[in-house]
Amino acid sequence: MLDLQATSLKVIQNQLYVLDQTALPQQEIWVHCQSVPQMVSMIQQLQLRGAPAIGIGACLLLAVLAEAGAAQQQLQQAAITLRAARPTAVNLMNNIDVMLTALAQPDYQSACIAAASQLFAEDVALCQRMAELGAELVQSGDRILTHCNTGGLATVGLGTAFGVIHQAHRQGKAIQVWVDETRPLLQGGRLTAWELGQQQIPYQLICDNMAAMLMAQGLVDKIFVGSDRIAANGDFANKIGTYSLAVLAHYHQVPFYVVAPYTTVDLNCPDGAAIPIEQRNASEVKGVSGAFGQVSWAPEAAEVYNPAFDVTPAKLVTGWVLDTGVFNQQQIAAGALQRQPG
Repeated sequence: MLDLQATSLKVIQNQLYVLDQTALPQQEIWVHCQSVPQMVSMIQQLQLRGAPAIGIGACLLLAVLAEAGAAQQQLQQAAITLRAARPTAVNLMNNIDVMLTALAQPDYQSACIAAASQLFAEDVALCQRMAELGAELVQSGDRILTHCNTGGLATVGLGTAFGVIHQAHRQGKAIQVWVDETRPLLQGGRLTAWELGQQQIPYQLICDNMAAMLMAQGLVDKIFVGSDRIAANGDFANKIGTYSLAVLAHYHQVPFYVVAPYTTVDLNCPDGAAIPIEQRNASEVKGVSGAFGQVSWAPEAAEVYNPAFDVTPAKLVTGWVLDTGVFNQQQIAAGALQRQPG
């Protein structure tokens, strides 16, 4: 029987529960996820978010359904439906492909459960490795800027970029974190600030448009961000606003690192132009909603452009922190990503 637990996902006695991230930080609400349509809705409504966590959550649901006795064809169709829940986050697709291979086996139910458990354990290990490698880049006294949320809420381990920060803090390095609030959904202000507080890591929350001033004043030493998909040439997609940070970092000569596991690398995607970008609901830009209620600040008839992600060109990246190592531009251009496992 499955028995797994992480910051935002847990399976207890073959029941899957998801921490509703839209209710944070005011409330910690665990939702019992029982069906594929419910999981798709939770992913699309960002109750479950973060590329690794989305992939693992979908796989855990398949495992729970398999253990409950779901038929092979039913599980295969469920996997296909889950795979399409969010178009940009490639971890979901990579993980579901592993599950589809398991579901093609004669003993599909046990194979499905074993595959989900293995993917869960792998993500924990990948996060730890990235944290250790990335923390080597951090010096005591560094003022680190990060964007969106990349911690345990977005993975089932320490996190990606947040994992680096967490590991550096555990090593006793005196660090200060600047947290972009991350418009329009405030994942930095709601989630990263919450996680930093949980770990007692010193931080200050800023509006996204304050980052340039901080860099100009010499108050940012390094930037660490996550990724939802890394193309074969090193271009990567991340939460909207990341590209702006990369441009600012390049101008102000601030080291800029992307932290992601090999499961985020898409070798079938040649460059950033080929990464599909999800367009989200206009209401997210015209106002805000959460556990506190709903507020609208724009005209009801306002036309809105709301891409969830932007693409940062490889030429703006100082280094790629993967679970297999830290790579510079020359190594990426020489094909380092093509040598990633999987």
